[in-house]
Amino acid sequence: MRLPLALCLLASPALADAGAVMDRQITPGTAAFTAAAATLAQAAGDDCLPASVAPAWNGAWDAWLGIAHFRLGPQENAALDIAFWPDDRGTGRRTLARMIAAGDPMGQTPQGVAQISAAARGLSGLETLLFDPDFNTYATGSYSCTLVAALAQDLATQAADLETAWAAYAPLLRAPGAPGNATYLSPREADGAIFTQVMAGIEFDADQRLGRPMGTPDRPRPGHAESWRAGRSLRNLVLSLDALRLTAEALSDAPIDRVEAAFDTAAYFAGAISDPGFQDAADPMGRLRLESLQGRIAAIGVALEQDIGEPLGIAPGFNSLDGD
Repeated sequence: MRLPLALCLLASPALADAGAVMDRQITPGTAAFTAAAATLAQAAGDDCLPASVAPAWNGAWDAWLGIAHFRLGPQENAALDIAFWPDDRGTGRRTLARMIAAGDPMGQTPQGVAQISAAARGLSGLETLLFDPDFNTYATGSYSCTLVAALAQDLATQAADLETAWAAYAPLLRAPGAPGNATYLSPREADGAIFTQVMAGIEFDADQRLGRPMGTPDRPRPGHAESWRAGRSLRNLVLSLDALRLTAEALSDAPIDRVEAAFDTAAYFAGAISDPGFQDAADPMGRLRLESLQGRIAAIGVALEQDIGEPLGIAPGFNSLDGD
């Protein structure tokens, strides 16, 4: 399933405010992620074993999902280093396995792991070490133990750097069209850029977070779900939808009743999902529930176009994830 998401700017008065999104969501969201990543680094430094680190890892994931759908500005490239997914070729697992087998010195320090493949860094790399049974039986003082601490500290550094970078970028969204602002030449450009992020996020949730584990009826792929080993595939989806809703609400200064209702309906359908890791995608009833939720997420996209896109003068034209 693909949503026709995308964006042609038309002549029409805007009713949105990209600066409000910056102030209400991005700024507090990056601060929350920095704090959560610092907590994770502290936990891993105190006790590297999975049972001790996992709660803080989950906290960092939760905080990241509050801002993860923004793929513009300083986050355009940083997002992959923080949470690399999907990794169809298993690059992250292979990289970590090779490092552990060789005792690679790069895995001993945050500076070293900052140079390895993005698939083996950040939240995704830590997930493999903390939850994959092929990796998570390491002992205190082992190479893997040191690697976990290094990856956690590297993530904390990335989060702090991202918060700083967003602070520098913020004036561009708050004052589009101002002298010297070559990134957003008008409020419409800034608003359109944020709206694109919301629509792309909805599409990512429908096509990737749900579509990938669903696969096809004759070939479901539950092992392709995001964070399935940690049992938080559904949580990732729900938190992403919550964050997208906040962005939509901050973006519009008019009632968005259809959008609110569509988000409410999707949340209701998400509540019917029984497997938090989407591992029941191969079961006919499990798949039916996922398909139903996927349809409700698609309906959010339609409502967004009606309540926000059309008043902004933004119409469907191309797929927002195609890079056009």
